[in-house]
Amino acid sequence: MSQRSGQEDPERYLFVDRAVVYNPATQADWTAKKLVWIPSERHGFETASIREERGDEVVVELAENGKKAVVNKDDIQKMNPPKFSKVEDMAELTCLNEASVLHNLKDRYYSGLIYTYSGLFCVVINPYKNLPIYSENIIDMYRGKKRHEMPPHIYAISESAYRCMLQDREDQSILCTGESGAGKTENTKKVIQYLAHVASSHKGRKDHGELERQLLQANPILESFGNAKTVKNDNSSRFGKFIRINFDVTGYIVGANIETYLLEKSRAIRQAKDERTFHIFYQLLAGAGEHLKSDLLLEGFNSYRFLSNGNIPIPGQQDKDNFQETMEAMHIMSFSHEEILAMLKVVSSVLQFGNIIFKKERNTDQASMPENTAAQKLCHLLGMNVMEFTRAILSPRIKVGRDYVQKAQTKEQADFAVEALAKATYERLFRWLVHRINKALDRTKRQGASFIGILDIAGFEIFQLNSFEQLCINYTNEKLQQLFNHTMFILEQEEYQREGIEWSFIDFGLDLQPCIDLIERPANPPGVLALLDEECWFPKATDKTFVDKLIQEQGTHTKFQKPRQLKDKADFCIIHYAGRVDYKADEWLMKNMDPLNDNVATLLHQSTDKFVAELWKDVDRIVGLDQVAGMNETAFGATYKTKKGMFRTVGQLYKESLTKLMATLRNTNPNFVRCIIPNHEKRAGKLEPHLVLDQLRCNGVLEGIRICRQGFPNRIVFQEFRQRYEILTPNAIPKGFMDGKQACERMIRALELDPNLFRIGQSKIFFRTGVLAQLEEERDLKITDIIIYFQSVCRGYLARKAFAKKQQQLSALKVLQRNCAAYLKLRHWQWWRLFTKVKPLLQVTRQEEEMQAKDEELVKVKERQLKVENELVEMERKHQQLLEEKNILAEQLQAETELFAEAEEMRARLAAKKQELEEILHDLESRVEEEEERNQSMQNEKKKMQSHIQDLEEQLDEEEAARQKLQLEKVTAEAKIKKMEEDILLLEDQNSKFLKEKKLLDDRIGEMTSQLTEEEEKAKNLGKVKNKQEMMMVDLEERLKKEEKTRQELEKAKRKLDAETTDLQDQIAELQAQIDELKIQLAKKEEELQAALARSDEEAVQKNNALKQVRELQAQLSELQEDLESEKVSRSKAEKLKRDLSEELEALKTELEDTLDTTAAQQELRTKREQEVAELKKAIDEETKNHEAQIQDMRQRHGTALEELSEQLDQAKRFKANLEKNKQSLESDNRELSSEVKGLQQAKTESEHKRKKLEAQLQEFMARATEGERAKGELAERSHKLQTELDNVSALLEEAEKKGIKLTKDAGSLDSQLQDTQELLQEETRQKLNLSSRIRQLEEEKNTLLEQQEEDEEARRNLEKQLQTVQSQLFETKKKLEDDVGAMDSLEETKRKLQKDVELTSQRLEEKAMAMDKMEKTKNRLQQELDDLMVDLDHQRQIVSNLEKKQKKFDQMLAEEKTISARYAEERDRAEAEAREKETKALSMARALEEALEAKEELERFNKQLRTEMEDLMSSKDDVGKNVHELEKSKRTLEQQVDEMRTQLEELEDELQATEDAKLRLEVNMQAMKAQFDRDLQARDEQGEEKKRALVKQVREMEAELEDERKQRAMAIAAKKKLEMDLSDLEGQMEAANKGRDEAIKQLRKLQAQMKDYQRELEEARASRDEIFTQSKENEKKLKGLEAEILQLQEDHAASERARRHAEQERDELADEISSSASGKSSLLDEKRRLEARISQLEEELEEEQSNMELLNDRFRKTTMQVDTLNTELTGERSAAQKSENARQQMERQNKELKAKLGELEGAVKSKFKASIAALEAKILQLEEQLEQEAKERGAANKIVRRTEKKLKEVVMQVEDERRHADQYKEQLEKANSRMKQLKRQLEEAEEEATRANASRRKLQRELDDATEASEGLTREVNSLKNRLRRGGPVSSFSSSSRSGRRNLNLDGASVDLSDDDADSRASDLNDTQASNVE
Repeated sequence: MSQRSGQEDPERYLFVDRAVVYNPATQADWTAKKLVWIPSERHGFETASIREERGDEVVVELAENGKKAVVNKDDIQKMNPPKFSKVEDMAELTCLNEASVLHNLKDRYYSGLIYTYSGLFCVVINPYKNLPIYSENIIDMYRGKKRHEMPPHIYAISESAYRCMLQDREDQSILCTGESGAGKTENTKKVIQYLAHVASSHKGRKDHGELERQLLQANPILESFGNAKTVKNDNSSRFGKFIRINFDVTGYIVGANIETYLLEKSRAIRQAKDERTFHIFYQLLAGAGEHLKSDLLLEGFNSYRFLSNGNIPIPGQQDKDNFQETMEAMHIMSFSHEEILAMLKVVSSVLQFGNIIFKKERNTDQASMPENTAAQKLCHLLGMNVMEFTRAILSPRIKVGRDYVQKAQTKEQADFAVEALAKATYERLFRWLVHRINKALDRTKRQGASFIGILDIAGFEIFQLNSFEQLCINYTNEKLQQLFNHTMFILEQEEYQREGIEWSFIDFGLDLQPCIDLIERPANPPGVLALLDEECWFPKATDKTFVDKLIQEQGTHTKFQKPRQLKDKADFCIIHYAGRVDYKADEWLMKNMDPLNDNVATLLHQSTDKFVAELWKDVDRIVGLDQVAGMNETAFGATYKTKKGMFRTVGQLYKESLTKLMATLRNTNPNFVRCIIPNHEKRAGKLEPHLVLDQLRCNGVLEGIRICRQGFPNRIVFQEFRQRYEILTPNAIPKGFMDGKQACERMIRALELDPNLFRIGQSKIFFRTGVLAQLEEERDLKITDIIIYFQSVCRGYLARKAFAKKQQQLSALKVLQRNCAAYLKLRHWQWWRLFTKVKPLLQVTRQEEEMQAKDEELVKVKERQLKVENELVEMERKHQQLLEEKNILAEQLQAETELFAEAEEMRARLAAKKQELEEILHDLESRVEEEEERNQSMQNEKKKMQSHIQDLEEQLDEEEAARQKLQLEKVTAEAKIKKMEEDILLLEDQNSKFLKEKKLLDDRIGEMTSQLTEEEEKAKNLGKVKNKQEMMMVDLEERLKKEEKTRQELEKAKRKLDAETTDLQDQIAELQAQIDELKIQLAKKEEELQAALARSDEEAVQKNNALKQVRELQAQLSELQEDLESEKVSRSKAEKLKRDLSEELEALKTELEDTLDTTAAQQELRTKREQEVAELKKAIDEETKNHEAQIQDMRQRHGTALEELSEQLDQAKRFKANLEKNKQSLESDNRELSSEVKGLQQAKTESEHKRKKLEAQLQEFMARATEGERAKGELAERSHKLQTELDNVSALLEEAEKKGIKLTKDAGSLDSQLQDTQELLQEETRQKLNLSSRIRQLEEEKNTLLEQQEEDEEARRNLEKQLQTVQSQLFETKKKLEDDVGAMDSLEETKRKLQKDVELTSQRLEEKAMAMDKMEKTKNRLQQELDDLMVDLDHQRQIVSNLEKKQKKFDQMLAEEKTISARYAEERDRAEAEAREKETKALSMARALEEALEAKEELERFNKQLRTEMEDLMSSKDDVGKNVHELEKSKRTLEQQVDEMRTQLEELEDELQATEDAKLRLEVNMQAMKAQFDRDLQARDEQGEEKKRALVKQVREMEAELEDERKQRAMAIAAKKKLEMDLSDLEGQMEAANKGRDEAIKQLRKLQAQMKDYQRELEEARASRDEIFTQSKENEKKLKGLEAEILQLQEDHAASERARRHAEQERDELADEISSSASGKSSLLDEKRRLEARISQLEEELEEEQSNMELLNDRFRKTTMQVDTLNTELTGERSAAQKSENARQQMERQNKELKAKLGELEGAVKSKFKASIAALEAKILQLEEQLEQEAKERGAANKIVRRTEKKLKEVVMQVEDERRHADQYKEQLEKANSRMKQLKRQLEEAEEEATRANASRRKLQRELDDATEASEGLTREVNSLKNRLRRGGPVSSFSSSSRSGRRNLNLDGASVDLSDDDADSRASDLNDTQASNVE
């Protein structure tokens, strides 16, 4: 980046070849291939084209090698259209992302274009070679040009700064930042070179040229002393500098000033490998002559320890030549020879410091200096005594307490002291040098009107180990970046304001404020620098204590983190704008204090060399060894205090200088230059992408782009927009002229762009990022369509043309053929030959041709005539015009001649005036010389004054030092006091705790004693209190009257007395004390109130106990009800047994009647049967008695429970009545007391009013007291008497006030008692209401029990009737039993078999019931999954709708969400109702099935019993032949019944099969729906993942939109959590459904108990079958409806996808509107802090959302697992159904052999039911546990929802606040505009007044000139008169010259009249004087 090479064309390195950029082929390639950027390790980013999208991943094809790769969607970045290739300003890029910025810079760099704009930035990439773009021709090319007129260059930045300074009269600054080796220093030189060339004056070239030359030569001096070779850079500036170039009003340079920052002084003593120290050391050693070397005691390069690497040459440079250039530069800067020699001596002494070697003594740690040659050389160079120097180094004097002690130093301490002295010496030399250069550049004669500042400072640095220096540099860059962010958007917003577009002002500079506060904040909590300074003050402080304190104070700061690395690598981390930086705090305290050996420093201050003594003149300010000793070892009192004043730490000084710099920069208009290093190898033409990206991030270029994206970075002039994109809106603009703005508005309307994406200004149209790329794509597509259409039209036209040509050729061929044929026919015909020969000879044919020729000639002649006539008319018109012009010119000529004459006269006057003015000028020049002499004397006086001021300043410094000492002592004292105060506070806290405990114990004791007596004596106490109060009232009234009398007396006395005021003040103090006592009493009353509350709590506990008893009674009642139900079941069983027995008896009777003949054996059998029947009867009677006894016990229990409850009710009513009475009495007492209190308060207010009046009167009396001073002596006695009376009165007053206080206390206690009673009343009313409701419930239960009792009685009557019938049947069956003993034995066997079969069937029934339960569970789970899917779909819709809506319509959105949630709740209710209906119908179907099966089995059993009986009867009856026919008949009838039963069974089986088919269909449909929902869910998840990645990508690309994205995400979370609440409600309803299911299971138990009642329930089974059929049809309809809904949901999903894109466009608008809420720095500081807190909250919410997402994913996995288990259960159920079918067939085969014994069956059934009940209870417990877990989860979800709702409300409030702020700012802006207009008007008026004043001044000037002429004429006349008088001429000559009359002389506006007499008298006087003179 140096000089131009000369031969190359400089324009190649400045201008872009636009032909390459606007290549249509590349444009087409870009549109066709969908080119994008993908990340690459080698190239940073690579070009690729999208081939395929797979959910969250994309298949791309690399443009370089054609390879395919799979990339995450979030990693893809958009590519700009080719028209933006090598764009000069990257802010114009439509796709602003890292890849595009890097690609643009890379393309330009490889093309030789090293300068590129990025908004306000000018980005410079180091070319590492000389370019021909810095010559004077290039300077002239950029001179006077605007920035946008020329390509990017450092000269363009300099020119714009210079022009802005001249035009706006505003100071400018150019900020060059970047890494070491990036080219900051070179660019700074070019800026100075440009300004020196442009701003040097052309007049007086020598003088001004000297200044510009000095300005240019200051740089080599600073470079030699402040620059060094590093690994990255051969000429690296190791300090920051701010060069201020001053200009006068005309724009010429009048002076300069240089300020430096952070010199890397440690480089003077040691260097890294392959690096050098400062250039001056090498230049001095290489370039000094022999004489100079001997004077400076110089040696070779390798002789100095501080030159770590010896002599390392710089390629292409010679140190010797550079030394000569430095010397020449010093001479140009007018350095004297003595100054140069003194500087070089100091440089040599710094090298000599390193050669001093210390050794450790053998027996001790003490250091010694074995050889002092180096020390002698050093002392010779610095003018010190060697002995004193060695003593100061080896055993310095240190102050311990008040005494000075010599302390021996160790070797390490001595080495450290020498190195510190060397560094300090070099730093002071550098500071002196900068001061001397500033002195040379300062031109005090001409004051600078404005300046341009050039800042060359190190850029942001992130190393592996970052120390104190890096913190300072990064702190500086944070401040500079904040300045950039602030100014960038101010300029951007000014542009928007200028263009008149809607925009809300933002200050992005506040984004960096937290990090800056973390570093620089002085307190609350202190920042890093403040804590470092604080630690420097304390003894025994170390770097570790500093780090611990920092973590303690700032551990919770958002920008502060504990290190991720190990402790030995980093101590803490700070998150800067450029990234996270780890800092190591080693030796920070030393670096901050910068301690020195003060003994040596005082020696240097007392040096014999004046230069060295001047360098060390501020020796009092340094940190001495005693501070360091105090820190490291022990502190004796004030060991860490300085000698004469407080030292300033490096951090403080740097912070001060930085604040000054920032204040200067803020007052300037900044211009930003960002220098970038392309590679570390210093190779030209090579660019490492990752290195450049890191620098762009550190330099803030990407931050600037982030800010740019918030606004409208792309802008196009109306004409260009219309010209380029009118093709997209062909019919939008009508024909004819139209204004550009209107045309653009119409085009935008036709394009249907989102209003958030554009703004239309006055001359331009503004777009957000990405919009132009979209328009370019649409334009390319449109052009391709048009070109395709054009090509098709052209091809069609050409084809039609060719076809028409072919047709014409065909017809022509036919004509030719026809003519040829005719000719061939006619050619030999004679007449044809004759015709051809005669035809040319005929005249008729020629006449027509001649006529045509004549007509043509006539037409030509007419045309010529018309032409001639027109020409004639025109010539006449021109002639007329010329005549008029001639007249006008003649008039003008005459006027000009007149003007010329006037001008001649004016010229003559002006010539005369010129002569006069030249004379005046000579006078003025003489005056100026006199003034300059005076000025010189004034300057001398000024110097004296300055020296005096310096003396005063030194005195001030000493005083300041003393003050700081006192401050230190104050700090220590304050620390001790704080400790003492803390101890006192601790003791006070303990004391207060003990007192509180004591009070509590006292209160408890008092409560325990007073509770018993208070309630009895309340009424008595109240009466007594009332009487007392009445008495008190009377006393108080009397006392009030007395007080009034005494006060009247006091009024008289107070007129004369002054001492009354003090007494009144005492009284006020006493009143305040009484108020305090009142407060204490109030506190006591509050404690009493708390005790009353505790009592109320105890009563509440008693109430709860009563409620518990009620619940226990309820539980007993429920147990009794269950016993009743079990009794009912047992009774029904007994009834069934009776029926069976009666049927058997009837059969036996019929058989007995048929068989008349019986044998003896049969009679014995009959007797046995009768005995058995009697036994059975007895058993039945015993069972009935037991049952009745149980019923009576239950009734007794119920009655006793009711009686207890009624007694409790009566007690409660009595208690309530007592309380109401107490309440009424207390209320009446309270009213009376309140009235009395009001009276007292009125009296008190009146007394206070009077007191105030008295005080007012007292003030009047004080004024009058001065008048009564004479009568004071007489009234002294009276005053004493009055004083005594006054004391009495005041005592009475105090007593009255005490009584008043007591009354107020009593009133307060009564109030508290009243409140207690009111609360008790309220509690009693609540208890009363609860008890009344409980009574109602008990009454209802009583009614139900009575109804049940009546039903039981009816059942008992029925049983009795049935018993009677059974007894009658028994008598009949006795006859049959005698005949059928054998049959009974067989029946018993069959009964046993049947019992076994019944057990088997009961087991299978239980299995079926279990299977049904499982099916119900699976159904519920599937329903839940379906609901979850619906909820997820709705969630996605809501997210999309939230993104679509704008922030302005936030309230509408909330309302819509409410309506949507209501609609979904209705749908959910419907779905739940349908699910319940399905469940009930399924249960009824299952019940009907079971009942049908049971009926079938019973019928078959009965049929088989009858058959066996028939067979037995037939076999047993041998001799009875009569009944055979009847038996056959009965057999036929029975067979018919069996056939009917079989048909019924077949029908039932068909129905069962149909229901199973329907069930299978439902299962298949459910599986299909489930699969469909799984697919939809997967697709939605994939889309959700895609959206998530897109969001993540946007977050990475657009850090500025993070807040808006988070807000949107928070809104989405709120919507999601609302849906989760709905889901939890659904789960609650599902729990209710589960409870219903449990109830259904209980009913199932009852139904199983009533299994044998099949005859009555057959009809119900048929009806339920019909219902099942109808239900299945309804289910099919609903399934179809669900399928339709699924299709609709899919369509909605597609619509949501379309809406998503629209939402992304609107998101930018939302971000814009939200970000437009602030303008103005002062108001936004608070806003910003609040927003930062809000950001942290939103980040936490984001983390919560991610955790919620993970939970949802886990739930989804669980549901999938549950679905799999359900599938396996389904298959198991199917196999079980098959098994049950097989078992049913086996049952049918076995039923032929079965007969039952009822008693055994009953016992077996009971045992089985008990087992099933136990299993079901276990299941119920499990379900209850699951319910509790779900309830807990729901509670957590509700909490999350409440949090998010709160946060949503806060966000809404913030948005409203921001809107209000925006409105306020708009009003302020309007006010400011109106103020500006007023000021403009005032300015115009002032200018008019100025013009008027100038006119009046000119008039006065003319009059003055006339007066001076007149005065000169008079003086001439007077002189002539004097001459004549001297000659002694006659007076008559005078009289003749001045005739009779008067002469008027106008002298300065005053007229002087001279008459002839006066003249004579004066002449005579003159003659007399002459005569006297002669004598």
